[in-house]
Amino acid sequence: MMKAVIYGTGNVGRAALEALRKAPDFEPCGIVSRSRAGQTEGGVPIADTLDKLPPADIAILAVPSRLSPDLAESLLRKGVSTADSFDIHGEIPALWERLGAAARKGGARAVISAGWDPGSDSAVRALMEALVPQGLTYTNFGPGMSMGHTVAVKAIPGVADALSMTIPAGAGVHRRMVYVRLEEGAELGAVAEAVKKDAYFAHDETHVAAVPDIAAVRGAGHGVHIERIGVSGAAQNQNLTFGMRIDNPALTAQVMVASARAVMKQPPGCYTLIELPPVDFLPGARRDAVARLV
Repeated sequence: MMKAVIYGTGNVGRAALEALRKAPDFEPCGIVSRSRAGQTEGGVPIADTLDKLPPADIAILAVPSRLSPDLAESLLRKGVSTADSFDIHGEIPALWERLGAAARKGGARAVISAGWDPGSDSAVRALMEALVPQGLTYTNFGPGMSMGHTVAVKAIPGVADALSMTIPAGAGVHRRMVYVRLEEGAELGAVAEAVKKDAYFAHDETHVAAVPDIAAVRGAGHGVHIERIGVSGAAQNQNLTFGMRIDNPALTAQVMVASARAVMKQPPGCYTLIELPPVDFLPGARRDAVARLV
């Protein structure tokens, strides 16, 4: 049994706790949360620092992407392995190198960007490219709530609450529909300008609207449709598709837990999902997985 600690008690943190409880090879040994220190979640103790909890083999970082790099690095240097769902695509290569150095120094393992995109969708795209080496891949998200984008909007001054919806326009192009509840005295124009300049939104068509109550429009559903069209050898018109409709926090947490299992089977270092063998995401013996799935 591997012992896992969770950082964060939000939607993903709570979903990660449920995923760990149902995993046959994990035991949740604690939760780190400053705001809920001294409490428990389903019998699992909550503390404000890791050293006040039982020793853990790996930490599930259910925190905003912009907080996870520094947190992961500090844990890795102490020898605690980490799994995160960092989702700022353009910054992943640099983070991979940074955390790789920290993990090797601490004799630990890190799996980064272990959500569903980046994450499990990345593995799907890699397999599609192997099957159809020449061609184009289109990833169409939604419609649904983007957690990373929503957290980014909530951090903007003047925003009391927010929801960012991803609307697919086709061929990998998306619109961002952002709904905000403004703080008293805040101006929608200034908030909208800040949203559109943020790295999460700068490359997409983005619309920002003020609403009196975010709860009236919020939902956790999301989805993706991935399509690759191209050539295998000399064969034209190869068309591969993959799609899913999901509860966003629940699937993100499940991918992190499965990835935590997989990365603990690797040598020290930092990994993305396309670098991990699919069989290592599954509990139990490899032989059993081969007999069941091949």
